[in-house]
Amino acid sequence: MILKKQRLRIITIVYWLLLVYIVAALVLWFIELEGQNRQMANYKLSELRLDDPGFNQKMEVVESDRARKTTQYVSEGTTFLALIIIVAVFMYRAIRRQFTLQIQQENFMMAITHELKTPIAIAKLNLETLQKHQLDEEKRQKLLNMTVQEINRLNSLASNILVSAQLEAGSPFAKEDLNFSDLVKRSATEYMHRYPERRWTIDVEDEVELKGDALLLEILVNNLLENSVKYSAAGTPIGCSLKKEAQAIVLQVRDLGPGIPPDEKRKIFRKFYRLGNEEVRSTKGTGLGLYLCKKIAADHHAVIRIEDNQPQGSVFVIKFAPQL
Repeated sequence: MILKKQRLRIITIVYWLLLVYIVAALVLWFIELEGQNRQMANYKLSELRLDDPGFNQKMEVVESDRARKTTQYVSEGTTFLALIIIVAVFMYRAIRRQFTLQIQQENFMMAITHELKTPIAIAKLNLETLQKHQLDEEKRQKLLNMTVQEINRLNSLASNILVSAQLEAGSPFAKEDLNFSDLVKRSATEYMHRYPERRWTIDVEDEVELKGDALLLEILVNNLLENSVKYSAAGTPIGCSLKKEAQAIVLQVRDLGPGIPPDEKRKIFRKFYRLGNEEVRSTKGTGLGLYLCKKIAADHHAVIRIEDNQPQGSVFVIKFAPQL
């Protein structure tokens, strides 16, 4: 990772040095041409005779020709300079974006490998323990619950990857009238069982109807809940609410985590983007969760935004357009 960043820094420096060289060459080209233009004009003026009746008229022609060529050089040079700078900026941004995306994809592959191996290893160990040892019922149930949790985690991860690919491919999703209240309650209840050590505040208004894709909306709610669990300390409360406000439907998930800096609030919805330094990050994740939240929200004519919670933390707010 460090080598890649150093390489990007070197490429950036070389790129801008090359651009400066091109601009300097363009300026020198203009100076050289203008010098030749002045020399040619002075030579023509020196050839004129003062006693020539048409001296003034010929001198005006020479000066006019010199001014015309100067204007031509300035306009051509300015046009070339503008084109060079515009193309250089666009190329730089495209190359940097591509390089950054490549790094993020590599980080994603490393993260996804870890995220896949961990639940598989835990589930395998639990099942082997059950297979080799005669445990009492309480311990058996505990191991089975842990195994189910890891399988659910693996299933959520696989769903995120598959849905991300389908959304980018433009695959259509069937939308139907569904009880959004039941969907949110079901997801919240599942997370309450998975994380019983957390303090949950669930406030879901009954009979909130929404037209959409049940699988996508479930992924949306689960990703927001998972994000709050992941980035807030154990024991701190997590809130989830669903209400109708002026015909619109508003879903909120709040936590008391460290919060999100203002300059990061838009970036976190980018694909593969993860908050913080990749080299020292300890939080699990792939950088797909919030990206999918924004894509799914947009697909359901909704807007997602982040607000600061009090006294700290974040509030993710999704506002669905009024249902017609």
